[in-house]
Amino acid sequence: MARHLALTLSTAAALAVTAAIAPTAASAAGGGRAGIDQANAAVQLAAVYRATAPYLLHANAVKAGYVPDKYCVTDRVAGTGSLGYPHFNHSLDNSLDPAKPAALYYEDDGRGGKRLVGVQWVVFDRDQNPATDEDRPSLFGVPFKGPLRGNFPGQPVHYGLHLWLWKKNPKGVHETFNSAVACLPGTTRPLKPAS
Repeated sequence: MARHLALTLSTAAALAVTAAIAPTAASAAGGGRAGIDQANAAVQLAAVYRATAPYLLHANAVKAGYVPDKYCVTDRVAGTGSLGYPHFNHSLDNSLDPAKPAALYYEDDGRGGKRLVGVQWVVFDRDQNPATDEDRPSLFGVPFKGPLRGNFPGQPVHYGLHLWLWKKNPKGVHETFNSAVACLPGTTRPLKPAS
């Protein structure tokens, strides 16, 4: 049953991406450099869909080395939304391969399980100086955000690029937080008491 569901979801995702790529690729033929860039971005996006479709089944992501955080992450400062539950595979840090994001983001599905909503690539800043950005990477024709200080102990200064491909983000497909993703009460990391 689970294999059948994964195959069905993977096929549906591939068909949706193929339908989206066809007009873009056709326009690329006569669109010069911008058209080529759009076609490359569409091909990269298709690779992400194909690679992450199996992770719609949460157990597949864990089996592939994505380690779940037990806390749901929300934007406590600006209140612009949430990330959901981060799942990092640190062997994929510094990957610029569209098919190999370093992080997956899940939300509660309302039935006790997890639903994949987004992905992220993390690339370490070469000089570890947040004031310089000569090594800023890009994917899909979009520059990564940063350089950013580490979000947890031991994480270096880095660049990050989010992609909300499995749940629409009203603020934009590459925004850090998704206002359509919510953390259930009691699922976020407890605040440290003031000293």
